[in-house]
Order: sequence, then C-alpha cells, then structure tokens
Amino acid sequence: MTSFFAPNISSPDVTPQPATGAATLPPKEQSQGLICPNCAGVISVAEGVRIVQCPYCSQHSLVQGDRGILRWYVPQRVDRAGAENSARGFLSGIRKARDLRRAAKIEEVFLAYLPFWRVEATVAGWLFGRVREDKDSTKPDEHQVFESMNWNDAAIDVTEFGVHHIVLSRDDLLPFDNQKLHAEAMVFDPSESQTEAFEEARAHFLFRSRAQASQTRTTYENIQLLHPEFSLVYYPVWLVRYSYRKRIYQIVVDGVHGRVMYGKAPGNILYRAAALVVGLALGNLLIVDGTALLLGLSSRSSDDDTGLGALLMAIVIGAAIILYGYRQFRYGEEVEDKPKEYRKALTTPTVKLDSIGGLIASSSKLSELSDMMKSGMALVEELEEAKRSGRLDE
Repeated sequence: MTSFFAPNISSPDVTPQPATGAATLPPKEQSQGLICPNCAGVISVAEGVRIVQCPYCSQHSLVQGDRGILRWYVPQRVDRAGAENSARGFLSGIRKARDLRRAAKIEEVFLAYLPFWRVEATVAGWLFGRVREDKDSTKPDEHQVFESMNWNDAAIDVTEFGVHHIVLSRDDLLPFDNQKLHAEAMVFDPSESQTEAFEEARAHFLFRSRAQASQTRTTYENIQLLHPEFSLVYYPVWLVRYSYRKRIYQIVVDGVHGRVMYGKAPGNILYRAAALVVGLALGNLLIVDGTALLLGLSSRSSDDDTGLGALLMAIVIGAAIILYGYRQFRYGEEVEDKPKEYRKALTTPTVKLDSIGGLIASSSKLSELSDMMKSGMALVEELEEAKRSGRLDE
C-alpha cells in the first residue's frame, strides 16, 4: 500500500516511547515502516484505513494514496490425515496404473494458502434481441438482468497446482491474519494482474447474463456492475507429492472440504489399448453399417432432408467415437484429473473437447485421423515392451 503523511513538524531528540493510554492498532492486516511526522516513530497501518494514531505520541495523521485491497482467508478444516486419505482415494481408477495404489509412496504432505482474486457485484441491465419461437422462426425478446454475482480466479500461476476457481461463500471469509497463516503453512503472494482479473470478472458476468437471456441474436445490451467489491482471498490446500516407478506426481486436496482439486497419475496401458480398439470398432460400425442402413431406409422414405440429416449424424458420431478412443490412447500415458468446480470460470461459450461430441468441433482434431495407423504400430510396440518389463502381469 502506497501512503504518505503530512510533512514533519518536529524532530525527536530521543527514541520515542509509547504514550500512556495511547491507542494501539491490532496486529492484523497491517503495513509496517510508515513514519510518524511528529515523533518519527514507526506506525502500523491497517489496509483501507485513512486516519491513524501514532502509538508513541498519539498524533493523528491522514493517510493518502492507494487504500489497498481487502484481504481475507478461509480457515483450514481438513487435517493432514484427512488430506492423505483423500489423496489415497485418488490413486484408484480404471484409467490409472493398475498397481498405483499399492506401489505409490507418499513422499511429502504440506499445507499452503493460495491467493485468489474475488469480485462480487450486483449485475443489472437489459438485453434486447430475438429468441427462437419454433423450428423456423424467432420472436422479439426483452431480458432484464438484476442479480448478485461473484467470480474468483487464481492470483498466481497455477500450472503446477491446476486450481483456477474455488467454491466459497461470504460466510467462509475471515480477515487476513498474516502472522497466523505464515505460522501454520506456506503462503503464496499474488503475482497476476489485478486489472486483468477485474476485466476477466466483468467478462464472466456478461457471459452469464447473455447465457440467461438465451437469445439467438442480441441487437442491444446495456449491462452495468453496481458496487463491485474487489478482494484477495487466501485459500488452504494440501499439496501431496508421491512417487511411482521413480517418478514424482502431485495431488492437490481442498483444505476446507477434503476433495481432490487436481491430480496427476500414470495411465493404465491396458485401458488405453482397449479404448483405441473399442473406439475403432464402434466408430467403424456406425460409419459403415450405420450409413448403409440409413441409406436403405432413406431410399424408401419421401423425406430426403431427414434421411440426409440422419446419415450425417451417424458419420459424425462414428468419427467422434474413433477420435475419442484415439485420444485416450495417444494422451493417456499420464492421467490428469480436473474437477469442473475448480476450473476457470467461463467468459465465452466453449465446447468441451474431451467429450465425444466436442471432439469434432475443432478442425484441428480431424487432422489426428491421419496419425491413427502410426498409433496402431506404436500400441503393439508398447504392449510388447510392457510384457517384457512385467507390467502386464501386475
């Protein structure tokens, strides 16, 4: 917090001592190192405070400059043992190495507080446009927005932690206690831009407002953020690091609810192979046999548009299943779990590329079909290597 006081009006001849009966500021949320203009004593200033009193000479001063950001923290509710139990539960699953739960060794467990920008505001406004009335027509629509919304996102680079968003309510927030948090855990300082965070929050609020309107076309909109409150929240997480076959992996456990927020694990080679084989089989069945069946049915039907639509749908679904199986094999060497509630809040409409339908939404995904024959040979070689190393027998 950048602050300054009125010019000095006197210089002390001796080291100042606290005045009798002088009020002292609480130790929480304070900046150190500001100098009293009267006695040169060091004053602690709580964030957002404009009038402070010197604890040595009782001089009142006006603080000018940036008032700072409100800081909160969420208290830890899950202990180390609970975090370990959650982490061990993560080690199970058909997509992960079959012996992972037995062979993994937990190397390190420690508590950390990660900072998150948080914006809360009343979103108010209007959207004018058109909504679908039936299959072939639309009608005018006027949508009003008046709702309290909140947004949060990590204030640091979370490439290592994988947690962008946290689930919390205002009742969870307590005033930031710097000494308490540093005494019990590792505390990360924010490094992401405050300005960019606010703009992202605004984009999220606009996205939610437009999604609620569900208009096929919007001709005019006027949406305002009323009384936005910007703050920084420190959230507790347990970082669990474990080793498997001489490699280190990390799991992030929610320090409040005990759920796994993010985790990495080695993949199951048999699951990858099965996904590729089954995906190819089902996809080809739909594309070849399904289209042949639909062509036969459409030749007997008078509705050419319906027959053509069903034919295209069969081809699309078949290709999507093939791509899904291929991607499970191609990128399944390492499993990465990211629950929905901890992912970044949306600011624009997106298609989930991990789903079967979403795999064909991007033209770049279609280029992967040309690599599938090479992947088949790689699969055979990988299975042979796993058999030689004994992994298939575990």
